[in-house]
Amino acid sequence: MENYRLFLIYALFLVLFFMWNAWQTDYGVSPLSSFSTALIPDEVIETAKQAENKASAVNMPSSHEPVTTSNSAINSKFVEVITDLLKVKISLSDANLFEAQLLDYPISLKEPNELVHLLHPADPDLFIAQSGVYTAAGTSIIPKDAEFSVPSTNYHLTGAQDSLSVPLTWKESDDIIITKTYIFKRGSYQVDIALKVENGTSNSWAGQAYTQFSRTPPESEGFYSNRFYTGAVFSTEDHDYKKITFKDLDSDTFESHSLNGWVAMLQHYFVAAWIPRDEGKNYYYGRHSQNNTYITGVVSPQQMLNSGESGIFDFTLFIGPKVLDQLAAAAPKLQLTIDYGKLTVIAEPLFWLLHWFYKHVGNWGWAIVLLTIVIKAAFFKLSQTSYRSMAKLRKLHPQLTAIKERFGNDRQKVGQAMIELYKKEKVNPMGGCFPILVQIPVFIALYWMLQESVELRQAPFILWMNDLTSKDPYYVLPLIMGVTMIIQQKLSPTPTDPLQAKVMMLMPITFTFFFALFPAGLVLYWVVNNILSITQQWYITRQIEKEH
Repeated sequence: MENYRLFLIYALFLVLFFMWNAWQTDYGVSPLSSFSTALIPDEVIETAKQAENKASAVNMPSSHEPVTTSNSAINSKFVEVITDLLKVKISLSDANLFEAQLLDYPISLKEPNELVHLLHPADPDLFIAQSGVYTAAGTSIIPKDAEFSVPSTNYHLTGAQDSLSVPLTWKESDDIIITKTYIFKRGSYQVDIALKVENGTSNSWAGQAYTQFSRTPPESEGFYSNRFYTGAVFSTEDHDYKKITFKDLDSDTFESHSLNGWVAMLQHYFVAAWIPRDEGKNYYYGRHSQNNTYITGVVSPQQMLNSGESGIFDFTLFIGPKVLDQLAAAAPKLQLTIDYGKLTVIAEPLFWLLHWFYKHVGNWGWAIVLLTIVIKAAFFKLSQTSYRSMAKLRKLHPQLTAIKERFGNDRQKVGQAMIELYKKEKVNPMGGCFPILVQIPVFIALYWMLQESVELRQAPFILWMNDLTSKDPYYVLPLIMGVTMIIQQKLSPTPTDPLQAKVMMLMPITFTFFFALFPAGLVLYWVVNNILSITQQWYITRQIEKEH
């Protein structure tokens, strides 16, 4: 009956193994499903293909693919826009946004002046946002050698402004005039884009707008390169949230026809998303293009303009961190890009409570401490059952040892004698198992919540702990955790089986090595939880020992 201890040990090691495996490899990525194109109009498919193959980036090369190497022309003709949150560059050759820096997010604490470049115009991390207009025949209105005009090449959101409009205009004689206007707002990572087409010809004009991302796979960063999902995500009528990996696009294309939705490119902590605003069905697509470039985008419904008329295609580009309020305000279901995995139903309320504590204490580390106390209180009764069971077993240890000595290697007689003793003393040896197992999903959900929450990125706690999402640089917390595990063992019944006793002795050492590589915020939770458990277990053990 003592095997429940080994069962718990195996369960905990299994949890650590899965977490360790998820730490190194991507998680929860569903395979690419096939979408039939039979119901999609041929002209829409053709337009999308033209958009994929002909849409220019920064000074589009003759191959009709996005630029994938550094080019001096990238820095020669562009508009620079600086808001309170963003610093972006827009190319004058095609009015595309090819670079975006996040002013509140340095790459690392060691490089505070080096900002995260969510959009970047050159290899090895090409990632640009493109948009344009095509005729119904699938031909681009704007030639690849075009140059947009703009009132100024420098825009800065001043303290007196709440928004900033940047209009870029191209025209061929007076026949067709294209004006792409970027609208930036204070305190927002949303960029509204209005593509205006003015038909100055004597004939009617029909066409569609496209928006897309062109991106190369991020450069490998070694051991930690695949911990978190990097790739495309689509939200359509068929799928609220569908991941399409780069590997999926290597072998197949993605197509969907949907009234609402969005397309996004994700990476750890950050997201860029195209959100169409026009009514009607949009065509969503994804494919692997030349030069190891992956293209995902959306084509808007067709508009018809008579001579002298104008029309506007509206889109929103979100470029920023995965902050819940910002994502929810930008588009329905965009907050799903904060991916907590299979245990989202547990992780989301945990984050809500954590954030509530943070608003009151102003420190994410102390917020984790308070969250741990609340979780411990929620499981107080279950823990009490577990600790009472362990305390009674600890009290029976001399009698269990005597049974082992009396019957020696006769396991059947040892087992029968133990069962009789447990019945006599009204002790359930499995009573300490279930309460602990119930808490394991909460622990895993907390792990993913701490790892996926950009709010905790580079968030300090105290003294040397300046990033709760990174491992403790001096391994102080893991060592404290190991000590608390040893104390807990001293309060627990010693196994009568020598093998189990040796395994139990190795647990604190093994767990300390595991947790030395886990984020400091998670280890902080475990340490606080252990300290609270020790206090509760010590009190219950004393109460049981006083009973006669």
